[in-house]
Amino acid sequence: MTTYARAGDILSRRKGLVMHRGVSLGDGRVLHNTPFRGEHICSEAEFRNGQRMYVSRLERHPHRAVLRESNIPTGRSYNLLTNNCEHTVSRVTLGKSQSPQLRSMLVGAGMAVATFALTRHPAATAAAYAFGHKLAKVRSKF
Repeated sequence: MTTYARAGDILSRRKGLVMHRGVSLGDGRVLHNTPFRGEHICSEAEFRNGQRMYVSRLERHPHRAVLRESNIPTGRSYNLLTNNCEHTVSRVTLGKSQSPQLRSMLVGAGMAVATFALTRHPAATAAAYAFGHKLAKVRSKF
């Protein structure tokens, strides 16, 4: 089934643990960014890659003019940290490069590392033991 999303609509599909994003050019073509091909244009069917495709319709989008054929960026190489599929979509639709999924993953990883470091530190372990011991004494009084 062919969807033909409107120009400027953001398209998404599941790609492992993350969502892969692209921007519709409005005629069955999609601009997206992949590790092996970088920024390029493909068909919706190729973008979908056998997965369910989600369409975020942006009715009043201020940067639709960016989607004119002469302004569509292609050929820029993929880089997970500085030019992934979300960077491409946000640069085309919002005029600034950003990747909310990447930011969330980095914050989560940072919190996991900090938690691991704190729970493995001898002082933190001793404080947790003392707190647990004190809590056990309080509970045993009831």
